[in-house]
Amino acid sequence: MKIYTKTGDKGTTGLFGGERVSKDNARIEAYGTIDELNSNLGYLLSKVKNADIEYFLNVIQKKLFTIGSQLATPNTKKLSVKPVSDADINEVEANIDKLESLVDPLQTFILPGGHEASAYCQVVRTVCRRAERRVVALSHHTDVAYEIMHYLNRLSDYLFVLSRVLNKENGVSDIPWIPE
Repeated sequence: MKIYTKTGDKGTTGLFGGERVSKDNARIEAYGTIDELNSNLGYLLSKVKNADIEYFLNVIQKKLFTIGSQLATPNTKKLSVKPVSDADINEVEANIDKLESLVDPLQTFILPGGHEASAYCQVVRTVCRRAERRVVALSHHTDVAYEIMHYLNRLSDYLFVLSRVLNKENGVSDIPWIPE
């Protein structure tokens, strides 16, 4: 099978199930931003040196593929993967709790930055927030599983806490925001 099909050369793409839509369709924006998030997570993984964190980031990447599949399939009865569930959300929350136990409680807002891995984790967090906004926008036009929005919201929280842990693991302090 060739990587190029030429079917999208006029600005349309096919959804799972055969329907063709414009490449700027809200559905395409949503799952395209999930793909962007997943790619950014892959780059973050190249900067992480903690096996437990690497393992869970791989779990997240697989869940994001599932979410992309859900969003690319207008008729979810045709979906051949197990949709993201409350159990997946609970797993993210459990990992947030585990990471939070490794850092001091927040006393102030912090600025993105510090160690390279932490700074990039903050970039990934903002891409996650954008993906969430794209999914919310899509939900105004069609049914979107609530668990997808819930998962993305919780994932951005996980990434925030992870950025703090990555700073700590690399001997760098969080940068407090001190208003002028």
